[in-house]
Amino acid sequence: MDLTQLPAFALTALLIELTPGPNMAWLALLAATEGRRLGYAAVAGVCLGLALIGLLAALGLAALLQAQPLAYQALRWAGVAYLLWIAWDTWRGSEAEEGGAEPGASAFAQFRRGLITNLLNPKAAVFYVTVLPGFLPATPGFAEVSALSFTFVVIATLIHAGIVTAAGTAAVWLAQGSRVRLTRRIMAVALVAVALWLFTRT
Repeated sequence: MDLTQLPAFALTALLIELTPGPNMAWLALLAATEGRRLGYAAVAGVCLGLALIGLLAALGLAALLQAQPLAYQALRWAGVAYLLWIAWDTWRGSEAEEGGAEPGASAFAQFRRGLITNLLNPKAAVFYVTVLPGFLPATPGFAEVSALSFTFVVIATLIHAGIVTAAGTAAVWLAQGSRVRLTRRIMAVALVAVALWLFTRT
């Protein structure tokens, strides 16, 4: 197994993950409004989603998306639709809070959202399709693709956990009184903005 490109790949993955994207925005908003516990649950789902996409890439997903642009577009549209659904669910949660009901989602629900969001995340798919192959030998094997995919998942998970840790410091202040409803609605609007950003990507 040739892993001479691993350090360069790790640096590239780090720089790419530090750029804004659906995960970064959603996790920061989630941790700020719901707290770190649910944020970390979502990070676990994100991690699993990225790992599954990496496994699919090792099994030939990257080649499929390169050969079938419509498959990538379908993935992008599904991601946009799911983000809009989360935004709507979050807005409804703010109305439930106003009426006195308990709107918070469970840790498992946030884990599931993190998983689905990443399975439908075009940014992750594009990374595996366009970036990862550049660090592989001419005839890569399953082991090479898996090793680079695992490296990417570890780097992404550490960054996402750091975002949740930092954003979670605001959760206690934001959860006081009427701020709960306001911050949930801000989160819903921000999720719509992320969905629109994803919609405009080619």
